[in-house]
Amino acid sequence: MLYPGGKTGAAARHLLTRFLGCALIGAAAIAAAQTPAYPQRTWIEPYPETVVASDQSPAAPTDEASVIVSDDATWTADPPVEYCDDDVWNWRILPSGLAYRAYLAGPRESRLSSFWAHEKDQGWLWDVALGGRAALLRYGTQNGIRPQGWELQIEGGGLPRLGMEEESDVQAVDFRVGVPLVYAVDNYQFKLAYYHLSSHVGDEFLIKNPGFERINYVRDAIVLGTGYYLTPELRAYGEAAYAFNVDGGAEPWEFQFGMERAPAIPTGFRGAPFAAVNAHLREEFRFSGNLVVQAGWAWRGDGAGHLLRTGFEYFNGRDEQYSFLREHQQKMGLGLWYDF
Repeated sequence: MLYPGGKTGAAARHLLTRFLGCALIGAAAIAAAQTPAYPQRTWIEPYPETVVASDQSPAAPTDEASVIVSDDATWTADPPVEYCDDDVWNWRILPSGLAYRAYLAGPRESRLSSFWAHEKDQGWLWDVALGGRAALLRYGTQNGIRPQGWELQIEGGGLPRLGMEEESDVQAVDFRVGVPLVYAVDNYQFKLAYYHLSSHVGDEFLIKNPGFERINYVRDAIVLGTGYYLTPELRAYGEAAYAFNVDGGAEPWEFQFGMERAPAIPTGFRGAPFAAVNAHLREEFRFSGNLVVQAGWAWRGDGAGHLLRTGFEYFNGRDEQYSFLREHQQKMGLGLWYDF
């Protein structure tokens, strides 16, 4: 028989069971000691690109590349690439910059400006613009200087003129407000806009000129415009506007086109030259109008790309104060313009 019977057999079976149990535990411990543990790795870079066998001598990285070492292999990876949100199209509320900027030499653009000029018949005049343009909503990039994408803007301002030889009286003021919807991609720009413009003669001017016939010039217009950057600094543009509500001698159609060069990147304190030319043609003058030429020095800011300019302007054509729309002007002078 395999196991003896009786008390002696029971004791023998008990000793044999304990011996086999200890032998199994000991064998498992030895096997565990001889089996290499699973490599423990500290992952510094989640996307290794190359694997070098442990029997080779990997070259030391020349930059701050991440290195991962284990018992049997070495991983090397390139440095992490910096993520830039400026180039990602996304919804943005009140974004910085403008996808379609005001024309530099446009005589009726919403901006901050001051222009001191001498007119051949009226003497010294002071034309001022107190306004601006801002982006409300954009689906596009965050680049403040030349963002891409769809953008809803708002623009508006008051455009008064003071007679410097008439005790600086306010001769007239135009008020403008508009809502442009624009789209910019690569070097192309497109604009669909609405604007309202109305003209008002100054009280002092009416008192000193009792025979002046006041007009109520009004335009409510829809605008289609486009622009193209031939270089990062040089833009050509054109637009057509149709006024569905007119008064005071205004006619529906007007056209505007021109070309401008300005610094495309932040300039610092040094600045850079700028130049611009703009033609504005109106139906009420059988599609004649005025011509504006500007040249001078400009400074482009960081972030939103605000542009400050100072320089010379020459104006020739129909008066841009629409209360005097029948008058012809030829003037030149010095200006200071700020677009934000």
